[in-house]
Amino acid sequence: MTAASTPDHSAAAHRRREGRRRTGPRPLGRHLAVTLAFLLAMAGTAVGVGAFGGAPIDEAAGGLLSADATHLAPATPAFRIWSVIYLGLGAYTLWQWWDRHDHRGIAGLTIASLLLNAAWILVVQAGAVALSVLVILVLLIVLGALFRRLMASPPAGAVERVVVDGTFGLYLGWVSVATCANIAAALKGAGFSGFGAPEVLAVMVLLAVAVVGVALTRAGRRPVAAPAAVVWGLLWIAVGRATEAPSSPVVATAAATVAAVIVLATLFAVLRPPRRLEDGHGPAGVRLSDGGAR
Repeated sequence: MTAASTPDHSAAAHRRREGRRRTGPRPLGRHLAVTLAFLLAMAGTAVGVGAFGGAPIDEAAGGLLSADATHLAPATPAFRIWSVIYLGLGAYTLWQWWDRHDHRGIAGLTIASLLLNAAWILVVQAGAVALSVLVILVLLIVLGALFRRLMASPPAGAVERVVVDGTFGLYLGWVSVATCANIAAALKGAGFSGFGAPEVLAVMVLLAVAVVGVALTRAGRRPVAAPAAVVWGLLWIAVGRATEAPSSPVVATAAATVAAVIVLATLFAVLRPPRRLEDGHGPAGVRLSDGGAR
């Protein structure tokens, strides 16, 4: 090695050290924790479909969660969305092995959601439908917090937008609808008959879902996956009430109408032009520096 080459070598070594310092060590514990939680969720799903000899979810707990149990139960094909959600969760589990920083801070919430998913299945298998309501409500809160973090920070690229934002948007949207069906099942199991007018009560719940669905279309960067999952669930509620017991043209019409409203709200949110910067403020009302947005 010549004396002239030493400075270049030292500079290169310094750059490598700086690169390692900035990226930091691979967070193996986080990667393993997410992966283990995903595997547990998949094991719970296997239990839920009866792979280990137990009753499938629609037959467990006296059939309270079957497609014909209540006015808010989606028809059976609606549950195929879980295949897409689980595929996305598997993709996220793989993707997060290359995500050193978890800059959006969702790993912990992801782990919680996966474990709650498995817990919900086990609770239903045990016949405790009332307890399952508590579990799914906590799951909904966790997914809402996760969704909020995703909306607060943009994805790093197209892959993250699909694998992370898309997956957890579908997850949140579907669980929003499933929570309503779960509560209706628990109330039926407790002997509640909807004050003698279950259709009216179901329509009122659907109106609340409409508010949630429209609110999702206005969150952050105009998400599509979350409202799309809500629409999916609503359409299958409509199909269920139009083709299966308990038959209810009123509920079927209300569910289809709410789905149409959310679709229109989503299209409006996606197609509307971005808000202009006014008075030096960004779209969130945050004043930009003189040098412009960063």
